[in-house]
Amino acid sequence: MIGGATWSWWIGFHVVTGALLLVDLLLPSHKKDAGPSRKTAWLWTVVLALLSFGFAGFIAIKQGRITAMEFIAGYTIETSLSVDNLFVFLVIFQGFRLSGGEQHKALAWGVGGAIIMRAVFIALGVTLIDHFEWITYLFGALLLYAAWRLVSQPSTRDVIPRWVRNMHPKKGSLLPVILAVELTDVLFAVDSIPAVLAVSRDPFVVYTSNIAAILGLRSLYFAIASLLDRLRYLHYGLGALLAFIAFKMLAAHWIDVSITLSLAIMGAILAICAVLSLIAGPKPGHSAGH
Repeated sequence: MIGGATWSWWIGFHVVTGALLLVDLLLPSHKKDAGPSRKTAWLWTVVLALLSFGFAGFIAIKQGRITAMEFIAGYTIETSLSVDNLFVFLVIFQGFRLSGGEQHKALAWGVGGAIIMRAVFIALGVTLIDHFEWITYLFGALLLYAAWRLVSQPSTRDVIPRWVRNMHPKKGSLLPVILAVELTDVLFAVDSIPAVLAVSRDPFVVYTSNIAAILGLRSLYFAIASLLDRLRYLHYGLGALLAFIAFKMLAAHWIDVSITLSLAIMGAILAICAVLSLIAGPKPGHSAGH
């Protein structure tokens, strides 16, 4: 056993991950200059989500329902916070005036780099918590700050770092774009990994739920890029989500919030955010994709 699972589990998960990345790269519709169609992107997003929940079912059979629900909670948190990340990608790609095909290629490199960086960050986070229990309070404070940073801005786009909004088009290599995508993922990992560690301390669960969410990030971008500006209250929902997770982490010694209740609260927060955003429509002065 290593990190909460056998070597065969770790190897098997990475073999499947590699196969899914390869299929994603080789899909004919993903090779077009315009990038994948929204229909294809939604289909692949749903396939990856179903595979993730299928994996949760496998965990439930092998390790129990609680561990499986921790995986689902981690996957939900990472996927939700990734939507905020998509806004940053949209601004970067618009700034560099990339075609759909170039965006797909940049995100492919971004996903690969994110998998490596998340492994390092998660190993570091789990090790710190195992050796220094007080670090949970630091992580909780970090999540509270992230929550405040989100809700203190008038819109989701205003949360995007100024250096991203000020980026200018470059000609030639995609390297500046890829570096920007990777740096953005590092910044978001500082929030998302402590958040997932609040619902599980199992390295295998934390890692696999993160990677499962990241695998769907690229197709999710193409599926909802034109709808991002309709998520008017996204930053409030994510802020509330992070605040709840911070409370769960900071109050863990006194209040035991079950994983079932945690999932219900997170689901309610995201559902309310989505419904209110759709009712309100895009913020005046914004149009989808602009």
